[in-house]
Amino acid sequence: MSDETLVVCSRCGAVNRLLAGKPANEGKCGKCHAALFSGHPEDVSAAIFDKHVSRGTVPVLVDVWAPWCGPCKMMAPAFEAAARELEPRVRLIKLNSDNEQALAGRLGIRSIPTMILFRGGTELARTSGALSASQILSWARDRLRLTGA
Repeated sequence: MSDETLVVCSRCGAVNRLLAGKPANEGKCGKCHAALFSGHPEDVSAAIFDKHVSRGTVPVLVDVWAPWCGPCKMMAPAFEAAARELEPRVRLIKLNSDNEQALAGRLGIRSIPTMILFRGGTELARTSGALSASQILSWARDRLRLTGA
């Protein structure tokens, strides 16, 4: 991580500054005091999603899903396992396409589950279909060129 890392709280949307030398996985939100990285991907609103992508300096991997989707339900534990491995180097969040239809439309979601990887406000890659934890890890690491994350 660079000298300064900006991390968006998935619960309240506050932008938090983490300084180098402090373990990122121990960081807490300055506003709501929630853990910034819990190994559990939060289901976020459109406003908090936009903050993660536009204001945070940590790459964001979003799982676009819906509660009625069988493959989405099957992939949920794998996505959570991937969060435990990738955080704090990558932020994993979930976006319920039923609750956030306008954002799903803006993102061009045609099928679910769909994972989209963002860095610096730009979409790097996307994939659709349920994946295992090892497939999610491999896919994200390859696109971000991470080793040992």
